[in-house]
Amino acid sequence: MLQCEGIYRHTRSPLKAPISLLLVLVLLLLLPGLGHGEPAASGLPPGTPRHGIAMHGEPLEPGDFTHLPYVNPDAPKGGRVTLAMQGSFDSLNPLIVKGTAAEGVRDYVYESLLGRAYDEPFSLYGLIAESVETPSDRSYVEFTLRPEAKFSDGTPIGVDDVLFSYATLRDHGRPNHRSYYKKVARAEKTGERKVRFTFDASDDREMPLIMGLMPVLPHHLIDSDSFEKTGFAVPVGSGPYTIAEVVPGKSITFKRDPNYWGASLPINRGLYNFDTIRFDYYRDSSSMFEAFKSGLVQLRNEDDPTRWTEGYTFPAFRDGRVVKEELPVATPAGMSALVFNTRCPLFADARVRQALIRLFDFEWVNRTLYQGQYARTESYFVRSELSSHGRPADASEGELLAPYPDAVKPAVMDGSYALPVSDGTGENREGRREALALLDQAGYRLQAGRLVNTKTGEPFSFEILAVTRAQERLLLTYAQALKQVGIEARIRQVDATQYQQRKQTYDFDMIQYFWPVSLSPGNEQSFRFGSDAAATEGSFNYAGISSPAVDAMIRAVLGAQDRADFVSAVRALDRVLISGDYVVPLFHLPRDWVAHWRELKRPEITPLYGYRLDSWWIEPEPQQPEPQQPKSGQH
Repeated sequence: MLQCEGIYRHTRSPLKAPISLLLVLVLLLLLPGLGHGEPAASGLPPGTPRHGIAMHGEPLEPGDFTHLPYVNPDAPKGGRVTLAMQGSFDSLNPLIVKGTAAEGVRDYVYESLLGRAYDEPFSLYGLIAESVETPSDRSYVEFTLRPEAKFSDGTPIGVDDVLFSYATLRDHGRPNHRSYYKKVARAEKTGERKVRFTFDASDDREMPLIMGLMPVLPHHLIDSDSFEKTGFAVPVGSGPYTIAEVVPGKSITFKRDPNYWGASLPINRGLYNFDTIRFDYYRDSSSMFEAFKSGLVQLRNEDDPTRWTEGYTFPAFRDGRVVKEELPVATPAGMSALVFNTRCPLFADARVRQALIRLFDFEWVNRTLYQGQYARTESYFVRSELSSHGRPADASEGELLAPYPDAVKPAVMDGSYALPVSDGTGENREGRREALALLDQAGYRLQAGRLVNTKTGEPFSFEILAVTRAQERLLLTYAQALKQVGIEARIRQVDATQYQQRKQTYDFDMIQYFWPVSLSPGNEQSFRFGSDAAATEGSFNYAGISSPAVDAMIRAVLGAQDRADFVSAVRALDRVLISGDYVVPLFHLPRDWVAHWRELKRPEITPLYGYRLDSWWIEPEPQQPEPQQPKSGQH
């Protein structure tokens, strides 16, 4: 029986990965204080229509830029690429909670008003909108639409489509859209091609960019009342691809639109080079790897150290048809963790959570399961300047955290906090001793080899959901460690659809999850860790965090007006989350592992956020000349 019963009944995309260390070093030299290139000085006052917008400071590219620096503007078009996904899908609508949407629809079919540049922390440039205008206080944002923008059926994109998209996603979209768009106090048409969003008093400086990233839907084809229904009706958007074929639950194929209206825009030049992109779905990672080895799949992000170090011995790799690349990482690693559902009474006590953190023997797990390849994750923003780990709080952080004196542990505040370290032998005696002491304080005792609640006599038992065999292997190792102190952790492997449904309704005790992080965390933090999200089904607040201190730090992140204040606010948020013991932090790869077939080529420059498959292309293998047949009478 689940501990949460009666209380509440998302694999990494192959589209992106981290970057070249050489590029990072160059960028760090170019921009003082930010680690990026010198932004273009506009000389324009706030409130003037601009070609782009940055979260802090100025966007890097000038108004007359011709293409992004990390693409090959002359990349050849053509060819077909097939990628692998694990699980299944039962919907083509990625903008609603219900169902599991097929991969790629949001990326290739629907477009936003502005497009993102992945070599900057958070900058957007004109896409459907040719310009963006916002005042210094960012109390509103106004977009001017391009007259040539159109949907794939040839219908021009108008202001009515933008207003319809906003209203539909606000009322019927995913919880993150509903949460973001409720900050819009007024949405209105201000000209033939102009639309303005005026914001409430929440002082959220990210909102102009959030609205710039809003997907634009065709008003003439969508019924808002039925928008939340799942199904396989083929959506129409304005993006570079249309959906060519769908095999429900098994594959989806996108075909490059030869009449794509935005192909020559600076934000798009050098991108979307494949004629066809297909996602095939597989039951497990082993099947995906076999498909890659045989050439059915052209690229994979490898996350299994054993496979990376020992599994690439097949003929196509030995003869050079498959290439392995280790790309240095320059963006935050994110938080990979075993997540406590604190809605469950069992995990409501922080001492219990602290005990289970001490019982995770990273050194042993890393050595025996992962060839010692992983580094421990000790921050929600590890591997970046946004991490608080190993850094004492600065004056700005102290001021932000002062109203919440009990929200941060002293060791976390002064930068001396570290996760427990074992000797790697698998004994973890010190961890067990500390864990049993904490559990004793929380009211649990060992009786006949079982840990029980001293008041109720109930055994300490819970369930961990798993969806892959790789997860199951890790979780079984952890369960064995818990068994040594009398805790029963049951591992239950379910299919991808059931796993998704149970995650969305918080019907679990513990899950393994990964929260990715950008260099400009913002509104998504509310959806992951905010109090409102804790009570909203479909959010990413799987831990059930409901903390006034967390909410206040997220507000500080959103309200920061310069990079220095922003960094301090993110670090303060990091300290509160670490101090809450909401997860068992796991590990991350110091480098990114990518394997691909040789005909896939990529630009020489890799952007700050990692490679973008959209900028790759197919270079056909040279044809070997046909052997000359001897003439008659010759040998």
